[in-house]
Amino acid sequence: MLIASGPSTRSLLSVFEEDAGTLTDYTNQLLQAMQRVYGAQNEMCLATQQLSKQLLAYEKQNFALGKGDEEVISTLHYFSKVVDELNVLHTELAKQLADTMVLPIIQFREKDLTGKVIEFSHDLSMAKYSRLPKKKENEKVKTDVVKEVAAARRKQHLSSLQYYCALNALQYRKRVAMMEPMIGFAHGQINFFKKGAEMFSQNMNSFLSSVADMVQSIQVELEAEAEKMRVSQQDLLSVDESVYAPDSDVAAPQINRNLIQKAGYLNLRSKTGLVTTTWERLYFFTQGGNLMCQPRGAVAGGLIQDLDNCSVMAVDCEDRRYCFQITTPNGKSGIILQAESRKENEEWICAINNISRQIYLTDNPEAVAIKLNQTALQAVTPITSFGKKQESSCPSQNLRNLELENDKIAPKAAVHVLDADELIAPGTPIQFDIVLPATEFLDQNRGSRRTNPFGETEDETFPEAEDSLLQQMFVVRFLGSMAVRTDTSREVIYEAMRQVLAARAIHNIFRTTESHLMVTSRTLRLIDPQTQVTRANFELTSVMQFAAHQENKRLVGFVVRTPESTGGEALSTYVFESNSEGEKICYAISLGKEIIEVQKDPEALAQLMLSIPLTNDGKYVLLNEQADDSDGSPSENRGAESEA
Repeated sequence: MLIASGPSTRSLLSVFEEDAGTLTDYTNQLLQAMQRVYGAQNEMCLATQQLSKQLLAYEKQNFALGKGDEEVISTLHYFSKVVDELNVLHTELAKQLADTMVLPIIQFREKDLTGKVIEFSHDLSMAKYSRLPKKKENEKVKTDVVKEVAAARRKQHLSSLQYYCALNALQYRKRVAMMEPMIGFAHGQINFFKKGAEMFSQNMNSFLSSVADMVQSIQVELEAEAEKMRVSQQDLLSVDESVYAPDSDVAAPQINRNLIQKAGYLNLRSKTGLVTTTWERLYFFTQGGNLMCQPRGAVAGGLIQDLDNCSVMAVDCEDRRYCFQITTPNGKSGIILQAESRKENEEWICAINNISRQIYLTDNPEAVAIKLNQTALQAVTPITSFGKKQESSCPSQNLRNLELENDKIAPKAAVHVLDADELIAPGTPIQFDIVLPATEFLDQNRGSRRTNPFGETEDETFPEAEDSLLQQMFVVRFLGSMAVRTDTSREVIYEAMRQVLAARAIHNIFRTTESHLMVTSRTLRLIDPQTQVTRANFELTSVMQFAAHQENKRLVGFVVRTPESTGGEALSTYVFESNSEGEKICYAISLGKEIIEVQKDPEALAQLMLSIPLTNDGKYVLLNEQADDSDGSPSENRGAESEA
């Protein structure tokens, strides 16, 4: 059995602690009044008057947990009247008052209202655990830290239960502690004053008897509550320590990918300088389409990030494990968070991904999330292997050769709408790693030149770039590529987009690499923005189809026909996500192909150039860049114009 440590529990606990603090203040005041009765023999009248007033003040304390205090209040009211009647009759009662009135309240204050401060080492253990490196970590150190976290949580859990038990018991003992001294006080008056018998009638005796019965019943309730807490503590001791381990199911965690809301503690990365950062463990939760954060001590959460149409991906950050980054819809990097386990990390990514689709706005968001994930699971099972992708292109080539042979025998059939299987072969592998990170490329090429199967080259200049009539730069992120069966329809691009996005959602492949797509009148070049290395190069004449997504305008794809070593040709579709609208990239490609068509005819070329508007400095303006398409980087400013 686990006890939640969220804001709701802390808030409830603060109510109990506030009540205990109020009770402590009141008990100290009541004790002062009783000590005045005990010590001020010559001022007994004034002391008892003060005591009477203090008894009436209990009703005005406004305890946060005042349930069951009605009987205590009415009893104290009656005692206040008795004290007023006995005001002139009190004499030396030093020993009796010390034993029956002052001593019980002192014991209550020292035993029940004074406790030891419990120091928890859980936060220190979690901080040490969070700093464990991701790679090449010492297994013994990791094991020791995990045991330390589990031991700290177990200790905190047991100490918390004891603390909660003491707070609950205090609600019962405070009622007893308020009435026991007054019972002793009343009996002392009866025993030591001759006139006491005249003043205390049978009604008073029956009243005291009923008060004693009430105290006894409260004591029984207290013992029953204490027994329940003892049983809970025994259940806690029987729980295996692995339950408290932060990543106990790291081998095969049970991940719920259909979440539309999530809550829990995460480490938030914050910059404290140009190169220094700090990590703070805070409580995060989703509320509709927003990510909220509630710091310790706060009564409510605050907005951290709007999740609508955002993107989320796992990232490597400062050699910490289980980190992910939320990116805003305009492509700007957002916050970086760290989960405590692989399961939490993947569930947070899935939940934010579901929320970004605005599933929570539907009538039955849980069913919609399940249906979408089931549909994505049935769509495709990707293989991130370039070698397998090359092998898979052979069946499609054989099929194309077979179709050509059939065309020689019989005329072609009427044009019809192609099915998904006719566009892309079932089980076609998807490649996600065609674009290598810049740092990896430099490490592999340091000291020598290599031949790259993806067409990357270290040449920083292309001869055709200098005399090209068109140069257009776009910021893009490579999503995936796959072999296709046809290039006669744009539907093959839409189907490839669907399968690539579905595969990324199913397998939590959220990382993408940003590149610059250079569109010239001869080629399409994919350039590393950091090193200016050309990662891929496609002849514009080999681009057979290109299209933007019909709904998500930032998605764009094109079909490329490339020769194979066997003498045939292969068709591949490449899918990208752009910071600008995909239609702009398609327009640039279309213009480049038009330039190729009319280059042999000077008059037609001149007519085409005249149809393109110019800026004041004589440059060809291909498109009007929108304000939200650029984040101020130099590369995007270069992509706003084309030079003749």
